[in-house]
Amino acid sequence: MRKLKNEELDRLSVEDFKTASKIPICLILDDIRSMHNVGSTFRTSDAFLLEKIYLCGITAHPPHREIQKTALGATETVDWEYCEDIMQLVDRLKVDHLIVSVEQAEGSVSLENFQPEPETKYAFIFGNEVFGVKDEIVQQSDVCLEIPQFGTKHSLNISVSIGVVVWNYFLKVNK
Repeated sequence: MRKLKNEELDRLSVEDFKTASKIPICLILDDIRSMHNVGSTFRTSDAFLLEKIYLCGITAHPPHREIQKTALGATETVDWEYCEDIMQLVDRLKVDHLIVSVEQAEGSVSLENFQPEPETKYAFIFGNEVFGVKDEIVQQSDVCLEIPQFGTKHSLNISVSIGVVVWNYFLKVNK
């Protein structure tokens, strides 16, 4: 076994990425304080060919040096949009997306029980690192999705949560 060299990874060019078919997922980051979490979201979105990222509220957006440090160029490939008001965005996306808040909530669906439909577009919402997804957004969601946790914190970093949720979706839809 040996580690592959970068030129052996069959990476898409920026142009090929832009025209490639995307997985019908958009990620919504609302009031995210850490620019490293934002940059990591761009990298994960690039890795899985996700449709789009929406940055809402106080969430920083490109161009910014701190985002770029973690994104490693993914801000140039992944489609993104800044929307100050997440409520207006959710109302707009509800027309053709299933709205999924990733949050610990009454009546939430545990991630292992979540069965995404292959032809359905999803908008996964991730909230502030301390306060989570806003109550009014949770109430407007079609589904609340909860990542099972068993320790004392019951809290994962947003970039980790995004990776877990996207990978879970990818595994279930691409069986």
